[in-house]
Amino acid sequence: MIVFIASDHGGFKLKEELIEYLTKKGHNIRDLGPFVLNKEDDYPDFAIPLAEAVVKSKSKGIVICRNGQGICIAVNKVKGARGVTGFSIKEAKTTRLDDDANILSLPADYLDKGMAKKIANVWLNTKFSHKKRHKRRLNKVRLYEK
Repeated sequence: MIVFIASDHGGFKLKEELIEYLTKKGHNIRDLGPFVLNKEDDYPDFAIPLAEAVVKSKSKGIVICRNGQGICIAVNKVKGARGVTGFSIKEAKTTRLDDDANILSLPADYLDKGMAKKIANVWLNTKFSHKKRHKRRLNKVRLYEK
């Protein structure tokens, strides 16, 4: 499975660290930018294409900005994207188990790189539980999106 990753300038350094770490962990990472640090870039320019790629390929993605929120809002504008913020390992794990989240949004200013790596790794390696109640809830969201 391909894991797409993108950020804005606020998450650029952490994105570069995560690419190296997750690649070493055996994940197939596809960087969607930015490719150079530009302090004037805007997160929607990277978040929306990432969400479209994740939905189209039925894969997963990670986005990063300073507080993790703006970029998460942007990915959730794409039909089929289920973007969540991850501030802790437990939170990230439950977003996969219960919500089948397909995009993880990380806050570069609120996590040290070690914790961000742990959160991303746990999130990528946690599978959806397929419990009936969670499937029912996700189906309601899908119906609304139509």
